[in-house]
Amino acid sequence: MTARVLVVDDVLPNVKLLDAKLTGEYFDVLSAYSGPEALEIISREHPDIILLDVMMPGMDGFEVCRRIKADPATTHIPVVMVTALDQPSDRVAGLEAGADDFLTKPVQDLALFARVRSLVRLKLMMDELRNREATGASLGLDENDGGEGLLEAPTDAKILVVDDQVRLMERIARALDGMGEIGFLEGSDQVAEEARTKTLDLIIVSLSMTKADGLRICSKLRSYEETRHVPILVMVDDGNTKMLVRALEMGVNDYVVRPVDRMEFLARVKTQVRRKRYADKLRENFHISMQMATTDAVTGLYNRHYMSSHLDTQLRAAESRGKPLSLLMMDIDHFKEVNDTYGHKAGDEVLKEFAERIARNIRGVDLAARYGGEEFVIIMPDTTKEFAALIAERLRSEVDEQPFDISDKRGPIHVSVSIGVASSPDGSEAASSLLERADAIMYKAKSEGRNRVLIA
Repeated sequence: MTARVLVVDDVLPNVKLLDAKLTGEYFDVLSAYSGPEALEIISREHPDIILLDVMMPGMDGFEVCRRIKADPATTHIPVVMVTALDQPSDRVAGLEAGADDFLTKPVQDLALFARVRSLVRLKLMMDELRNREATGASLGLDENDGGEGLLEAPTDAKILVVDDQVRLMERIARALDGMGEIGFLEGSDQVAEEARTKTLDLIIVSLSMTKADGLRICSKLRSYEETRHVPILVMVDDGNTKMLVRALEMGVNDYVVRPVDRMEFLARVKTQVRRKRYADKLRENFHISMQMATTDAVTGLYNRHYMSSHLDTQLRAAESRGKPLSLLMMDIDHFKEVNDTYGHKAGDEVLKEFAERIARNIRGVDLAARYGGEEFVIIMPDTTKEFAALIAERLRSEVDEQPFDISDKRGPIHVSVSIGVASSPDGSEAASSLLERADAIMYKAKSEGRNRVLIA
């Protein structure tokens, strides 16, 4: 995995050393020798990750990090502070400023490369979610909050702790007091299976368990769809770099080193929960935007564009299996008179109720869509024209016999529908041809008096 890495340090040999190490691992390296220069490069180049020295004259690394995280355009870029400072209070200050991690000088190569690759993976995922969010905004959905979700302090988090030491789990519970619901599981091969049944914001796994393999638990958590996006924070013994590197390589999000400083631990937990909440929000907005792009706003049925793509897919499937596919083309009779007499609001109410009646009368495998105006289409896979006609007649009868309630005091009103049925016996017919035949027979039904079903 390659990425653009910005190295920021006021000491030239330090920059050259990191440049050589990262270039040897095929990273593209940018360099800056002061805080202001780093901010200028970041705004222009948007690197994938920043390795930031803390002790710099003028603007120190803490201030640079705060400015990076305060800018919506750069807040998602991971920042790793590289420093000779090793006091817990310094690490907490960096985490509170928005840093994603600390590396202590002299930097170990294994830890450096593992952490860079891990954070780059995280950034690529967040970039993809933000791109989808931007697509949603272009479809009319509200734009995202620019990362403000990353600043909210969680108080209702659902956190699972996995360890085999009861006393340690009690200490963790005290450290996380006020963050939300804290659950515990003793380490075993069943942890991942139990975790996938829960809704979680964070999973904390000890890598020092004697009765279970913490790395195997992490691996299983990453293999299940239900827990794949839940952040994992591991607790590792000081000096166990090899195990930590393996954990980061398999997708663990963060770590704390024992003995654990309470403030640093709390800061890292809050960061992971905030990031999880923000990623969930982006995913939810993307699903909403996709729904908006494929459904009709008035009726809630699929729109014409989605129906066309689905029809092509279903015809290919029907042809491969040698199965029939039928299609209903429907048009509400004299719908213009409804709009002219009762207004467009009443017209929309009729369309919505009509769509609901369609949904009640078709199978789960069928797809209903608004084709345009007062025209609707139902795609019916594995269905002969005779059976499709029975469904069409049932729908026509329900529409004809049950008046439509509207908010206008002159309601309810009577509505009827004309339906054309066309079928491809083996799916070999082109979608455009099938639609044209269904449309033609539907208009024939209208010309012969409306309120009827005809088969092409």
